[in-house]
Amino acid sequence: MPAYDAVVPREVRAFLHEANRRIERFHGRIPGFVPCDFEGAYNVLKALAESGVAPGNLLCEWGSGFGVVACLAAMLEFDASGIEIERELVGAAYKLAAAFELPVEYICGSFIPPGHAAEPSDEFAWLSMDTSGDMDLAPDDLDIVFAYPWPDEERFICDLFERHCAVGAVLVTYHGGEVFRLRRKMASRAVPRA
Repeated sequence: MPAYDAVVPREVRAFLHEANRRIERFHGRIPGFVPCDFEGAYNVLKALAESGVAPGNLLCEWGSGFGVVACLAAMLEFDASGIEIERELVGAAYKLAAAFELPVEYICGSFIPPGHAAEPSDEFAWLSMDTSGDMDLAPDDLDIVFAYPWPDEERFICDLFERHCAVGAVLVTYHGGEVFRLRRKMASRAVPRA
């Protein structure tokens, strides 16, 4: 996606300042937890909101951590949620959203649908097949999915998106630095039977 440099509103800057302060205090408590470029994510979400590329405004942050991206989406009037395997991060995300009165739902569990054929690598805890947590939404309900995959996880995340999300849905992934990628599902993909 080309760079999109929107002027970040004062209330979003205040939110990001507080989110970064909380993340800094938390740093190191969960192995593998690395925040993304939140200002860049805001710009990408704003561009998506203005473009009308997604079929609707239902967004889920897969591996939501502190839930900052889901909160930014709510600030842009997306119907936002997040799913995270680490219970401590889910609690921190709820507290952050509540502090800014943002209507974001967080679920503690895996975003990998039951029955998904391929399993993730054992190296990545947040890609657990543990299905604890009860989200009212299925992947094919989502209009936009946001994820920050490690390099070895990108193929798995894209496969999940292609197999389980609806035609027209948009996958936004962050890849470090200023790199965000958008992928739109253009056709159904058959899911092999187990």
